[in-house]
Order: sequence, then C-alpha cells, then structure tokens
Amino acid sequence: MGILLLAARLLLAAVFLVSALAKIADLAGSQKALKDFGLPRVLAAPLGVLLPFVELAVAVALLPAASAWWGAIGALALLLIFIGGISYNLAQGRKPDCHCFGQLQSEPIGWPTVVRNVILAAVAGLVVWQGHLDAGPSMVAWVTSLTVAQDIELAIGIVLVALVALESWMLLEAMRQMGKLLVRVEELEARPVSAADSDHPEFGLPEGTAAPAFELPDLAGELVSSESLLATNKPLFLVFSDTNCGPCSGMMPEYGKWEREHSDKLTFALISRGTVEENRTKTAEHGIQRVLLQTDREVANSYQVRGTPSAVIVRRDGSIHGPLAEGEEEIRDLLQEETAPPNPRALPVLNGKAAAANQMAFADLGDPAADVTLQDPGGHMISLSDFRGSPTVLLFYDPGCTYCEGMLRELKAWEAKPPKDAPQVLIVSGGSLTENRMLGLRSTIVRDPDFSTATFFQVSGTPSAILIDEEGIVASKVKVGGPNVMKLIKTTHAKAGAATR
Repeated sequence: MGILLLAARLLLAAVFLVSALAKIADLAGSQKALKDFGLPRVLAAPLGVLLPFVELAVAVALLPAASAWWGAIGALALLLIFIGGISYNLAQGRKPDCHCFGQLQSEPIGWPTVVRNVILAAVAGLVVWQGHLDAGPSMVAWVTSLTVAQDIELAIGIVLVALVALESWMLLEAMRQMGKLLVRVEELEARPVSAADSDHPEFGLPEGTAAPAFELPDLAGELVSSESLLATNKPLFLVFSDTNCGPCSGMMPEYGKWEREHSDKLTFALISRGTVEENRTKTAEHGIQRVLLQTDREVANSYQVRGTPSAVIVRRDGSIHGPLAEGEEEIRDLLQEETAPPNPRALPVLNGKAAAANQMAFADLGDPAADVTLQDPGGHMISLSDFRGSPTVLLFYDPGCTYCEGMLRELKAWEAKPPKDAPQVLIVSGGSLTENRMLGLRSTIVRDPDFSTATFFQVSGTPSAILIDEEGIVASKVKVGGPNVMKLIKTTHAKAGAATR
C-alpha cells in the first residue's frame, strides 16, 4: 500500500508541476483563461498569476512524507474547484479554452476534461483518506533504500515511461490536428464557397443591418470591443481567420500589407481562433497589429460567417456594408472597392453638332428632367415620365466598367431587400443585350449604347446617378462613383421625397 500511495503522490506531483510551469511561461494566457471562465477581470488578473504558484507549491508538498498529506488536501481542493468551474460552464453551454497545461495543451473544455479531473481527484482523495500519518514513504528515503541495480532499473523505467508518454502525447496531438482538418474539409465540402452563394441570406448579414457587438481579448489579454474599434470614426474591416486554416495562413502576408497601407481609411481587426502562441506565430512576422481571439466561433456565428477566411465591412454607424466576402480573392476585391479612389470611366463625348442641339435640354438642380425614352432589353419603349409619382434614381451604368462591376453586388443586395420607402431605380446601360441580361438586376434597365442621354443630365462617367423627384424635377447633383451612387439610392425615401444635395 505504501508504494501505491507514493505512486499516487508522484502522479499528482508530476501533473501539478507540469501545469504550474506551463502556466508560469504564459501568465497572460492563464489570466485570460480565468476571464473566459467567467471570473470578473478584477479577480482574474491576480488569480491568473497566483494559480500556477499554488499548483507549484502543491507539487512540491506532495513529495516529502511529512507534508504529503497536506499537499494531497491542496491538490484535492484545487481539482474540486476545477471540476465545479468546468461543469458550470458546460451547463451554461460555454466551452472556454481550459489552458490546463498552458501552451503545452490548451483547448476548449468538454466532459472528457471533467472526467480527467475527477480521476485525479480520486487519486488525491485516496492519499487524504489514508490520513496524515500514513501517506506513504518519503520519496527520498525510498530511493536511497534501493540497491544499485534497482536504481538502474528505476532510471530505465522512468526513461521508458517518459518516452511512452511523449510518444502518446505526440500521437494524440497529431490526431487532434487531423480531426480539426477533417472537420474543416467536411464543412467546406458540404458548403462550397462560390460567388453566387454570397447573396444567400443564410450566409452573411443583410446590407444595412446592425452589426453584432462583441468584446474579445487581444494577444496581450486586453479586452477590445467593437464599440472601441468604431470609435476611430472609420469603417471597420473585420477578417475572420483560423490558425488551422491553410488559406488563412497564406493570406497573412497580404493582410499585413493591407493593414499598413490602408489604416488611414479603415480600422482593421483580425478575429481568429486558436491559442495566443499559435496566433502570434502566424501574425507577428507580418507586422499584423490587432488580433482578437474568439473562444470557438461565437462572433463568426453572430455575423453568419460559414468559413474562413471571410471578411465584412462595418460602417461608422455600426451597420453592415455590403455582402460577406469569402476567400482571399473576394476579400481583396472588397478591400479594393472600399479603398479605391473615385475614377469613373469616361463616357463618349457627343459631336459638336449634337451637343449644340442638345444644349437647351441640359437640366440643372431644380429644373424639369428631360423625358428621355429608350428601349429595354425586351424591346419595350420606356420613358422617364413613366416613373412619375415616386422618387427615381437615374443610374448610368456600363457592364464593361470596372467601377460599375465593383458596385454590382451591393446594388443586388439592396434590390433583394429594399426598404418600404425605397426609390425606383432606372438604369441607363451601355452594354449589349446579353451583358444586360447577365447582370441579374431587378431594376428596370434601358439601353443607350452611345450614352447620348447622359448629356441631358451633364453626366460624364460611369457609374453616375442623379435623383428625379415625384414631379419629374432634378433633385440632386450628379453623384459619381459606386459608393456615392449607392449612398444616393439608400438615403432617398419615397415617403418624404427627400432630395440628396
């Protein structure tokens, strides 16, 4: 029985020693773990530093026979606290990172974590149950009583056990990583990413809805909220990543470059999963400044993100801007669309005779709009006067214009869920019949291959737009560039017939 008690104490001492040293090497992670478990920040900070040293004291106390019983009581008390905390969080549906062995093993808690601690608590309870005077022999006294041959056998046994433990840990770690990879592959196979899927309401929040608030720790353990990120008075560029995502890792060099080049226009935040050390390894070499850690996918789920990498822009007023971008290519396009300076494509200039003939038709702000009549792709003649009675945004668009293509997704998203007081949109397009049909827009499209009607409204590039009120009066100046055009569409309301000037 004495050898069994000694073995129990050695097992507990080894577990608490490894746990303590690993936590001491990452005190910030230890503090973060306690915050994630629900402790107030005022308690989590000091207890996160104190806990590993208490574990170290328990490990040391378990070795000598004189203090072994007290060490076992300390071990049992800590394990019961761990079991209670883990069970409470699981019952609440939360799975914070346990940080049980610091950076050596840090993963979301589960019922296997409870079982492991219950087994260790039973071992500690065995030593406590034997009483103060019968906690087993002293480690030092037992070793000194062995013969030389027994010392050699013990040393060989310890080495073998250590090798088996190391090999088992490496195998389990490999299986854990492989499991994560297989889960990700299954998710991607079940939900293939495509441009067409980006408009699916299940993925990504609708344009204009309020962005979910969040508060997450950064790599230093400091909590950062979405409110503080928007306080910079710049749009927020959120990128969702994962340390086990290959495409995410491949995108990190470019993301670091984006952050450096466009921080004057956007506030960047990388929301990732994984441990502090894993994320620091992935991002530090690329100079990435702001990495926020979610425990599992709680923030990604609130934004209806289905895979990584994905990105979304939150406007300064806290609303969603545009559709969810999935994959590096779409994320790059989203960034370029947001940061590109207005550079509309020039329209053909009418010859001098035609310009002179139309000079009287030019309409300024407050003048009646020219009642242009053009043919839609179906061959029907459509006049601007057909839209009287409701504010109408007259949009000049060219399918071959890069900046028009850049606003197409946002326009389609707006068309999919327009507000009740939304204006009518009449699109004057210079594309072919096939190109206009392929746009997939719900608004009325009329064709003007030479953009001859653009002159009536003093429009010189695409995309451009002008507002015509209910009475057919020009109610805005010409808005040039995708962002300005979409702002005109979204801020015009049929009930008030408000002019954007």
